[in-house]
Amino acid sequence: MSSDRSTSKHSTTSKHTASTRIAAAFADAGVSGLLHARDLDTGAEVALGADTPVSTSSVHKLCLLTTLFREAAAGRIDLTRQLDVPAAGRTTGTTGLAVMLDAARLSLRDLAYLTVAVSDNAAADLLWQEVGLDTVNRTMTQLGLTRTVAVHTVRDLYAALAEDAGPAGPRALLEPAVLARLRVLDPAFTNRSTAREMTALLAALWHGEACPGDHGADLRRLLGRQVWPHRLASGFPFDDVRVSGKTGTLPTLRHEVGVVEYPDGGRYAVAVFTRAAGTALTLPAADAVIGTTARLAVDALRAPDRSAEHPR
Repeated sequence: MSSDRSTSKHSTTSKHTASTRIAAAFADAGVSGLLHARDLDTGAEVALGADTPVSTSSVHKLCLLTTLFREAAAGRIDLTRQLDVPAAGRTTGTTGLAVMLDAARLSLRDLAYLTVAVSDNAAADLLWQEVGLDTVNRTMTQLGLTRTVAVHTVRDLYAALAEDAGPAGPRALLEPAVLARLRVLDPAFTNRSTAREMTALLAALWHGEACPGDHGADLRRLLGRQVWPHRLASGFPFDDVRVSGKTGTLPTLRHEVGVVEYPDGGRYAVAVFTRAAGTALTLPAADAVIGTTARLAVDALRAPDRSAEHPR
């Protein structure tokens, strides 16, 4: 057997083993999971349920920001333009402008920063208003992502969530019977995509196809400023490995998509979508398994010749 065929067989075996270990890790964490990882330079991939539609939650903000920066690169939007943000009428949320009490004035690019860094719902909806759902969907279609569809803004998503929860409010979201009727968990109703299409979007961003030039570089840097270390980044606790990404969270759903960059030049797009069996709002194991499974996938893509550079 030639060395090339031997290497190919080793790589295929490694990816199969990784898929088995990834499925086991999801089960141990008490979640069902979907994953797609791709080497941005070779196209090699690891997949588990990668073509299954999923409710994207705040991961869809990546589609919004890609469109915003793409429109700016085309000269149709000025990212330095300032918006007045009144104190009243903001989209609800737990971070950023959504919880601030006073009027503010910010540029579109600073609103984009808040949308990424702390997943600010109010900032995101100001950008949705600027760009429009149709423009975001048209951009995804232009990039070949025909299963990635925005149906509503964050405000409308939360309105549907509140309607389905009923008069008991957020407390009802701990009840399995209530969770079963939440439309925002159903990809047929809400913003949706697949794990494979999300890594394709990341690949287009990192290759300069989705957003060219300085605007693309700015967006990539922005995605590296997300503050949450407990999901994707937890699988790569090294000072010389860069993780850029965007999370998404709804009742029972914990997601993250992002790019992992190694100092040797290896670059890997990863999308992990999970749904927990338990209804608790705090499930550390469900958060951590995103990093665990991403690492398993990336290690498999780096096998056999580069994975030894960082301990598993």
